[in-house]
Amino acid sequence: MTNSGGAPIRVLVVDDQALIRSGFRLILEAEDDIVVVGEAGDGEVAIEEAARLRPDVVLMDVRMPRLDGVEATRRLTAVGHSRVLILTTFDLDEYLFEAVRAGASGFLLKDVPPDDLVAAVRAVARGEALIEPRMTRRLLSEFARQPRTVAGRAPDALADLTPREVEVFAALARGLSNAEIGASLYISETTVKSHVGHILMKLNLRDRIQAVVLAYESGLLPK
Repeated sequence: MTNSGGAPIRVLVVDDQALIRSGFRLILEAEDDIVVVGEAGDGEVAIEEAARLRPDVVLMDVRMPRLDGVEATRRLTAVGHSRVLILTTFDLDEYLFEAVRAGASGFLLKDVPPDDLVAAVRAVARGEALIEPRMTRRLLSEFARQPRTVAGRAPDALADLTPREVEVFAALARGLSNAEIGASLYISETTVKSHVGHILMKLNLRDRIQAVVLAYESGLLPK
């Protein structure tokens, strides 16, 4: 698999430990469709290198000197050139929640097997959102505990959705896969995929993670 136009997926590796950066580089560059275009040891350098190199995916550590991974992610996604895949050794709710709020497209623990890391980079490069399954429940629980920050936004945001799309939107925001949504609504997985695409386009959302954020913050899903 390659990026659009047949080019390899360009990756920037960001971690304050050189040994970890080297390990990620070795894993990723063993693949024919991925090239590591650069490395950075802190968030500030990551932003500079991302602007210079324009990677498709940034592998971003959370805890780093000068500028942490969450704030670096927020600044990178605001520009929109690269997608960010967060990796951390800390299986803590606040990091997952803040990284998602900052615009990360994926979140994995650093102890994932090499094959899963490669698959995650490919998925994020395709524009998919990715959260390790064991962390999804924590994400949903954290959103459910948060106060509404944009109460009343739901009617405006959902006005352009059909009744069926609202049903699909609520289901995907609860963390259901396309297959699970299809089974619960008695429609095909292909139809679900089409509905999800329309929902993201109509609501101007980048991926399913942003859909979860909007659904909880707008009050679409109950506490």
